[in-house]
Amino acid sequence: MVERTGRAGYLQIADDLRERIRTGEMAPGSPLPSTARLAETYEVSLGVVKMAVGILRTEGLVVGQQGKGVFVREDAAPEPSGTSEDPLTEIRAALREQSRRIERLEATVAELGGRSASAKK
Repeated sequence: MVERTGRAGYLQIADDLRERIRTGEMAPGSPLPSTARLAETYEVSLGVVKMAVGILRTEGLVVGQQGKGVFVREDAAPEPSGTSEDPLTEIRAALREQSRRIERLEATVAELGGRSASAKK
């Protein structure tokens, strides 16, 4: 349930789901509960749940499959137990994840650029 703390409900839901993914409670490849189920669980509207899931998509923790649902990314590995709550450790982990995402994007752009160059010939 979303608490009345002044923090937006969709952010609270995203935080909870993110934590469940990072601890391994929601394993890589596993489906997220349906939007309707999450709305029921957190006692919020479907729009609030969609915004929370959108944050996790932007962060690269989940991916949607048309007609199938939303799944925890295969490479969204849980944090080892005993991981330090040190903010610097969290920042380093976030930077590593962003670096991986940028590398994937650059590879995709390079591939698409190669296709368009060969299409012009």
